[in-house]
Amino acid sequence: MLAAYSNLFRICFPGASGLTATYLKWLYADNPAGNVVGFDAWEGDELAAHYVCIPAEAVVHGVARRVLLSLNTATHPKFQGKGLFTKLAALTYERAAAEGFHAVYGVANDNSTPGFLRKLGFSLVSPLDAKIGIGNISSQYGDRQASDFSFRRIWNDDNLAWRIANPVRRYQIAPCGNALVGAWAPTGKPLLSAWAEVPADGLGKLAEGSGGGAPLFRLHLGLRPAGTRAGSMWVDIPKRFRPSPLNLIFLGLNEGSHAIEREGVELGQLDFDAF
Repeated sequence: MLAAYSNLFRICFPGASGLTATYLKWLYADNPAGNVVGFDAWEGDELAAHYVCIPAEAVVHGVARRVLLSLNTATHPKFQGKGLFTKLAALTYERAAAEGFHAVYGVANDNSTPGFLRKLGFSLVSPLDAKIGIGNISSQYGDRQASDFSFRRIWNDDNLAWRIANPVRRYQIAPCGNALVGAWAPTGKPLLSAWAEVPADGLGKLAEGSGGGAPLFRLHLGLRPAGTRAGSMWVDIPKRFRPSPLNLIFLGLNEGSHAIEREGVELGQLDFDAF
């Protein structure tokens, strides 16, 4: 089955060479948070469309919840225009709600965001920040409690170890003070590394780092809660230099799951799949 998915991705996204069966096994089957939730559409033996969400744990409005990250979707060119993605997504969210998931979140580009909002009922939380800089991105983290966040991924040693072991782009861990742990990976751009920070609480051995020094020049894509001022050596990337603006979107799956507020969101590259 993984080979069929990889082949579909190769047809739909010729430039995405990393979507191999090895990567998909890591993403779909090895996640300690559980197996993916999703559906496929077939015509005979031919895979027509595929949609998958990745399970995770997150603080949502101050409470620890099981959530899903909307991630992999593809429709074979022969079957596009038939509404297959919308049908697969609806089935996925129905199954997810039945399995006790609280919400679905995702990061969509400007082209795909309107479809999620109009056809699938997502709400737009905020465009993501895009910054480059030196040092920590959150210079004033403070003594924040879970109740302070409308959304924040929960990381422990098991799920963070899985996340940084992405076979396509592995992260390294580096302690960075302020009750935070940094994670970085190459971006493919000279001297520039993707940089994310997660709270050290909940981490044991990984909080000590994985060896090696942290990079000097760093890229941050994400959101930080109100009151967490960026370090003085960080600047916004001008919009004209961004390939495609990215937007955080959110869908509640039950009556108690309402929209999240941008001011209380903490999100970085580890929390979705930019790098």
